[in-house]
Amino acid sequence: MATIKEIAEKSGFSPATVSRLLNNDPNLSITASTRSKILKVANDLGYWADHQKQDSIRPVIALLYRVSGKEQLQDEYFASLKDAILKLIKQNGFQVQVFERIEDLVAKAASFQGFIGVGSNRLTKEKLVLLHNALSNGVFVDINPAPDMFDSVRPNLSLTIRDALCRLTAAGYQRIGFIGGTGLNMDHVQQPDIREMAFREFTSIDNNIKEAPMFVDGPFNIENGYALGKRVLDECGDRLPAAFIVASDTLSVGVLQAFNENGVIVPRDTAVISINNSEVARYVSPPLTSYNINQETLSRMAIKLLQDLIIHPDRPHIHLTVNTSLVERKSFTTKK
Repeated sequence: MATIKEIAEKSGFSPATVSRLLNNDPNLSITASTRSKILKVANDLGYWADHQKQDSIRPVIALLYRVSGKEQLQDEYFASLKDAILKLIKQNGFQVQVFERIEDLVAKAASFQGFIGVGSNRLTKEKLVLLHNALSNGVFVDINPAPDMFDSVRPNLSLTIRDALCRLTAAGYQRIGFIGGTGLNMDHVQQPDIREMAFREFTSIDNNIKEAPMFVDGPFNIENGYALGKRVLDECGDRLPAAFIVASDTLSVGVLQAFNENGVIVPRDTAVISINNSEVARYVSPPLTSYNINQETLSRMAIKLLQDLIIHPDRPHIHLTVNTSLVERKSFTTKK
């Protein structure tokens, strides 16, 4: 059983300082590096396994925010996620610093016990390896770029697609299309998007679906949504699918614009179910039926995972998914 005295001797700090830190004394003033060293020694000696629940740990953590800042509506989702994480971090009494560059976090890694990552802008395997070597305790939220090195918490988009298909087929739709963007790009290698893969898989085994055309290309932004909407109209002509699942609200905004310009009325001519339930979903015409991603739950699970990882750094990596919930508006309503 690890004691305060043992931790003090091994870390090189006084028993009083160690005791105040491990008991979360709000009046204790020490540097981040001192806090980090004491907590590391406490971890190594298994202090929390003997004395406290993991929720009691108050680490110094970093928030790695990798968002381009070029796409306003798409970035609003990540900006909102960032705010949700920071709010819960502060409510839990943690110290936090925000980084936008991996290199900057690596340079100051010794000051932190772990990090939470948001966004995938210009991530590379090389940078992720450098980050893991410098600060191995990390949890990515909404993406899972390196499952062999870090934990992750993501919305369950595969289940979301399946649920959308079930609702559409229950409403009698047999010709259902999918509009989506490309997935995560790592080292110039394009990864398939999980929404696209789920749509392809579930439509291939559902006998209620007679046609399932897919229109997938480009980034998740309004301009690309508009281009994909035009492509749908050009390729489908008079045989427009009775309904579409669109991979994000940002794409849906562009799709609706293309449809409106060409006289396609939603939901009379085709129904639309979107994903994200962003603020804009309520104000487009028609208002979007969209799956809500609970960012508070994603944030809370990420913090709990990071706490557990700090205490048990040698455990296997964990990847959690959080279910979404449908918010019905005028682009599609469930038949009663």
